Amino acid sequence: MSDMSSALAVSGLRVQLGEREVLRSIDLQITPARWTAIVGPNGAGKSTLLRAMAGMQAGHQSQSGQVLLQGRALQSWGSRDRAKALAWLGQNQTVAGEMSVYDVVMLGRLPHQGWLAPASAADHAAVQQALRETHAWDWRARSLGQLSGGERQRVLLARALAVQAQVLLMDEPLANLDPPHQTDWMLTARKLVQQGATVVSVLHELSFALLADEMVILQDGRVIQHGSCADPVTHRALESVFENRIQVRALDGHWLALPRLA
Repeated sequence: MSDMSSALAVSGLRVQLGEREVLRSIDLQITPARWTAIVGPNGAGKSTLLRAMAGMQAGHQSQSGQVLLQGRALQSWGSRDRAKALAWLGQNQTVAGEMSVYDVVMLGRLPHQGWLAPASAADHAAVQQALRETHAWDWRARSLGQLSGGERQRVLLARALAVQAQVLLMDEPLANLDPPHQTDWMLTARKLVQQGATVVSVLHELSFALLADEMVILQDGRVIQHGSCADPVTHRALESVFENRIQVRALDGHWLALPRLA
């Protein structure tokens, strides 16, 4: 698992929260330049796995095993280099509400800037590109506190995009987004992959998850299936972990997760 065939890899990963084992000896390799969706029932360990891959272990958790980023142990990366290589969009991120939208997105450029150095032309270009990509450019002078939940989510996505990292980890990126902007996010993920980036997202929206290249299905802290989103084995595993209360069906060349009504 020390080669460069994986953008991210975990080996023997265990996370303990008190007496509860949240992740149970997980081995996983994330293919570069692909979009991988992580799904599973509530409490399966999805967000915990994503945070572990980002090196964001919570202080009240104990963790063992190895995480590799681009073939190197995560802990061997310097903080600045790691922040350039890996961008993070988490749930309920705290950002000062009085900051302007533009300044919030500029935070994504901090790993590229020297200590107390002013933003460069490249920094401003990256921020503008990210804001336009997320359709947030028109609010750039507004404060974050003036925005709705969905608008705020788009700004935080722009901040992650502004890093221009090779690996992007996103925990429930569709939260608070209406359907058109959920579609915009999916198109952005696809564009990033086409440009050579690796996208890993935890999603509750299973039909969107099925649009990814690969799917990791978790249950009770274990990987039940890791495979192509078009693979019937993946479809059966997805139906199974949701107690066969959903069914995977094709429509117009895409796979959908639909309620099983009978």
